[in-house]
Amino acid sequence: MRHRRIGGLMTREVVSVHGDAPFKEIVRVLSQNRVTAVPVVDGANRVIGVVSEADLLRKTADQAAAPGGMPAVPGFEAWERAKAEGTRAEELMSAPAVCARPDWTVVEAARLMEVQGVKRLPVVEDGDRLVGIVSRRDLLGVFLREDDDIRREITEDVLVGTLGLDTAALTVEVRNGRVELGGTVAYRGMIPAIERMCATVDGVVSVSRTRLGYENDDITSGGGRS
Repeated sequence: MRHRRIGGLMTREVVSVHGDAPFKEIVRVLSQNRVTAVPVVDGANRVIGVVSEADLLRKTADQAAAPGGMPAVPGFEAWERAKAEGTRAEELMSAPAVCARPDWTVVEAARLMEVQGVKRLPVVEDGDRLVGIVSRRDLLGVFLREDDDIRREITEDVLVGTLGLDTAALTVEVRNGRVELGGTVAYRGMIPAIERMCATVDGVVSVSRTRLGYENDDITSGGGRS
């Protein structure tokens, strides 16, 4: 199986700011490009952090409101208050940046996004130089794959290439990313493994084995045909 690589999904024309970019310039860049965060780079285009709308809004949240003299947010941690007082990207950004590599798979990038709780990843090459950015939307793009492309990968890469099965005894139907397996395999114990491997193919929404039978029951003691 060939999971899609980040290098083929990422946006290569990346909007970024330098560490000395002032607050208002960052706001302008976010607004003009309709993005919610940008990588912060140094003079060699190395990623040193990411500054987001959330980082900028800390300043607004920590300022006292003029009418009524409401106090600043009392729950701010020291590091949050320090960022709220910042005026340049290098003072406002979240660092170190959580980054991906071009040769990472969709699965690796999605897992990192989930663990780190981020919506996008700057993509860097050797030396941490910025070459692109990948977002949750980019990763979800794998679900736009054509059904025929998914069916071909399941048949050729999973069933034949990986599992060495005779596809003459099997059928694979794909509709809107939903895979339905049919036919007969040698052993009942093979079915869950086949299902799991098909489910990992990029673009698969679900896998149904309702029409998949077996010749020998190697799970229960009774044996027999499905």
